[in-house]
Amino acid sequence: MSATRLILSVALALGLGASAVAAADRPDPVADAKAFQDYFVKKFPKVAFDDFVNGPYSMNADMRRQWEEKEQFPPYEFALEAGKEMFAKPFKNGKTYADCFPNGGIGIRQNYPYFDDKEGKVITLELALNRCREANGEAPYSYVKDEMASLTAYMAFTSRGKRFDIKIPDDPRALGAYEKGKEYFYTRRGQLNFSCASCHVQSPGERIRAEILAPALGILNAMPIYRSEWSGMGTISRRIVTCNSQTRAVPLEPQSDEYRNLEYYLSYVSNGLPVSGPGARP
Repeated sequence: MSATRLILSVALALGLGASAVAAADRPDPVADAKAFQDYFVKKFPKVAFDDFVNGPYSMNADMRRQWEEKEQFPPYEFALEAGKEMFAKPFKNGKTYADCFPNGGIGIRQNYPYFDDKEGKVITLELALNRCREANGEAPYSYVKDEMASLTAYMAFTSRGKRFDIKIPDDPRALGAYEKGKEYFYTRRGQLNFSCASCHVQSPGERIRAEILAPALGILNAMPIYRSEWSGMGTISRRIVTCNSQTRAVPLEPQSDEYRNLEYYLSYVSNGLPVSGPGARP
């Protein structure tokens, strides 16, 4: 089955209606985002729109109580403090991360990822941070380890409450990147034959083993996250790679075009929701 037909069939199965089907057949990100958000609002009428960023805690009262208690002494606090120190520490050449970003890197998380018209590709916050390091003579960090998680945790924290505002410029390459991200999201892969949508669109609120699946809407707004099963922090890259592994698919390299396009799609359809990261999950 082609990716377009797959997206059409998923849209019909989810009852997203004719507008969503049309959006799947004819690229229309605005219609996509509206149908995507309307689906979750209809599926979970008791969940306040902004609360979708809290994932399973917005759907399970017991988990929410435990989470609210945990937030008094959040497990990601160590990463937040480390990230703040790392962000302010000068590179060997005397410059800092603030020199690489608009507004000194403070309060800008909601604008990432973005499409770079010169390069013709999606630029994520994680990629931008490593490019900043390399431009200043520093070695890049692993996309799945603590250093990157700490840096993005601090930058997310400075944007808490700001609403995602991801742009798709009037450029066919940008629309193409968005469409490829959408295609990746709905394409089944791996020995389990799961797509991202299998868990996070069709089954949010349900359990897979001991875990309650989070809705795709707002799932990146809480990143990076501390996960109890990891006993540590995880970047967006780590989360995506882990999901691929859990479906018994072969993970791609972190920050590959496919993963950055996926992040672009998921971020765009969550426009209007606030940044809540860093977060914590079981």
